[in-house]
Amino acid sequence: MMQVEKFYYDNRIVKDFAYATILWGVVGMLVGLWVSLQLVFPSLNITQYGSFGRLRPLHTNAVIFAFVGNGIFMGVYYSLQRLCKARMFSDTLSKIHFWGWQLIIVAAAITLPLGFTTSKEYAELEWPIDIAITLIWVVFGWNMIGTIIRRREKHLYVAIWFYIATLVTVAVLHIVNSFELPISLFKSYSWYAGVQDALVQWWYGHNAVAFFLTTPYLGLMYYFMPKAANRPVYSYRLSIIHFWSLIFLYIWAGPHHLLYTALPNWAQSLGVVFSLMLIFPSWGGMINGLLTLRGAWDKVRDDVILKFMVVAVTAYGMATFEGPMLSLKSISAVSHYTDWIIAHVHVGALGWNGMLTFGIIYWLIPRLFSTSLYSKKLANSHFWLSTLGIVFYAVPMYWAGFTQSSMWKQFTEAGQLKYTFLETVTYMKPFYAMRSLGGTLYLLGTCLMVYNIYKTVKSGSLVANEAAEAAPLLKDNEKHAGEHWHRWIERKPVQMMVISLIVILIGGAAEMIPTFLIKSNVPTISSVKPYTPLELQGRDIYVREGCYVCHSQMIRPFRSETERYGEYSKAGEFVYDHPFQWGSKRTGPDLAREGAGNLKKTDGWHFRHFREPSSMSEGSIMPAYSFLLEQDLDISTTEAKIRAMQTLGVPYEKGYDKLAVADLVAQSQGIADNLKNDSIRISPKKEIIALIAYLQRMGTDIAKPLTVQNK
Repeated sequence: MMQVEKFYYDNRIVKDFAYATILWGVVGMLVGLWVSLQLVFPSLNITQYGSFGRLRPLHTNAVIFAFVGNGIFMGVYYSLQRLCKARMFSDTLSKIHFWGWQLIIVAAAITLPLGFTTSKEYAELEWPIDIAITLIWVVFGWNMIGTIIRRREKHLYVAIWFYIATLVTVAVLHIVNSFELPISLFKSYSWYAGVQDALVQWWYGHNAVAFFLTTPYLGLMYYFMPKAANRPVYSYRLSIIHFWSLIFLYIWAGPHHLLYTALPNWAQSLGVVFSLMLIFPSWGGMINGLLTLRGAWDKVRDDVILKFMVVAVTAYGMATFEGPMLSLKSISAVSHYTDWIIAHVHVGALGWNGMLTFGIIYWLIPRLFSTSLYSKKLANSHFWLSTLGIVFYAVPMYWAGFTQSSMWKQFTEAGQLKYTFLETVTYMKPFYAMRSLGGTLYLLGTCLMVYNIYKTVKSGSLVANEAAEAAPLLKDNEKHAGEHWHRWIERKPVQMMVISLIVILIGGAAEMIPTFLIKSNVPTISSVKPYTPLELQGRDIYVREGCYVCHSQMIRPFRSETERYGEYSKAGEFVYDHPFQWGSKRTGPDLAREGAGNLKKTDGWHFRHFREPSSMSEGSIMPAYSFLLEQDLDISTTEAKIRAMQTLGVPYEKGYDKLAVADLVAQSQGIADNLKNDSIRISPKKEIIALIAYLQRMGTDIAKPLTVQNK
């Protein structure tokens, strides 16, 4: 008779991550609602620490890494133990993981409003926090793989395949994208520049969505949806096809975020092709999830947990159909830089991630506390508030996106642009107000959940160590007659991890190696020179204030854009940009040629615009930056910044770091003197001077005749 071993599941760590998921979900959504209202009521930009440019990255990080991140760990720690028939490998590692992750979130919540940012979307945190993320991810991986290795189940269930792929891919993405050169405790420069930095960033950005917001949640779907429905997954074979094709194809698709930019055309085309192919594995997963409920639709009607899950999987299907469509150049020409993208992202975040998380929480908490859900009526109210919230959020943003693009591109019969950019901004306000209503409904639903879960917990008692028993795993690596070929890899978690790593590395290597090693892919322009020390300091202020959140620096080769902004952007313009600043949304106009041609404004105009934007642009929703007029520029880091740039390959003359401060002072004084001629008296030591210097530099290099060199 086979011996049965008794052991205990660790539910305490699951409870901790569940509480953190709920807490950070409310915080992240509150910040999101606040920044949405700032676009309707600019007066809500309270102090420099509460401006849109600083809070918007806080919102995205809070939702992605705090809310969804803790939701991933909550689901993984619960399901992995039961799928492996084993307690987590180490309770100590579980605690280090939990508290380490929460400290990282707190560090992000402090540093981002203070202006410590790399400006790389979804990777804004500075280098000490990046190191902490790496260490905590290793702790998570160690604990996860240790649990899998000492499992009592022979085969790895499909959910675990997705967990393994997530583990290795997120590690690769984070390390490659976070390669940076520190110059102080809270300041670093990306190791990559311009086009190369853009490719790496959107390889990371797209695949952060793929392997942090998608693959682990697919793993959770494969575990919790069958559990909630009490039915097996629809198709094992479809699971295999879904998994391997998804992780192979996803990694190639990043360049579709950079269509019509200065990225080489071959890389753009690769992104388009693989993005289109992604429809098939993505919908394979959606179909596998929804068909798991075959024969159980009456239960869906009555079970609020399944309602959340069905809407989640449906939103996943919608988002993963829309994503490939947005990668088509004809559609990207309309959608990119508009609010259409905001709608697309939030269908995924609010629908797929949010609704699935809520369903899992409602299923989990009563089981952890050995009780029943306090109120199904409240849960149903939450469901409808969230569903309506998504509709009221997404529909106005789609409408706004179509309207923006149309207004940007329209010409009069005389061949002139029909609308100024500011007219398109003020026209968006009603749509932004409606979006805020949708966000409010969604947040109200989440608050109902908080109360419902609180009352549920109060009515029960935590089963911290849940008793279980199972037979020990027998060593059996031989293939059996009639066994599906994939069963072999399911018995070998280390081999599965290695194969997953190889599969995801292929696409990244194919795109990045040519871009970095073949110089002709990024031709230089002889007239493009490094930034002066003052311009470099001004650029760092631009990054600190999150100007990239609202302004792009990438003019696409469309008549509407070249007429509005000037000559379209070339790859060689950005060779000294560490990091790149192409942006992904135009809430304000593009600034690539701000200092050149017919866009050029006086120093006095910029001064008054930063002091009070509406005084120069009536109806502007840009926050005031009057504090820049009061704060002295910190020039103590100037020499270190020049040396860092020299290390990164920027061709400053040897020893220039010792002369940089003198040049900075001279240029500052020149701008202060120009302002005097405009009846503005201000010390040349103020931060506003540096930012004006940077803006006035933008676009001036290629105002000269272009000499392209393929060095």
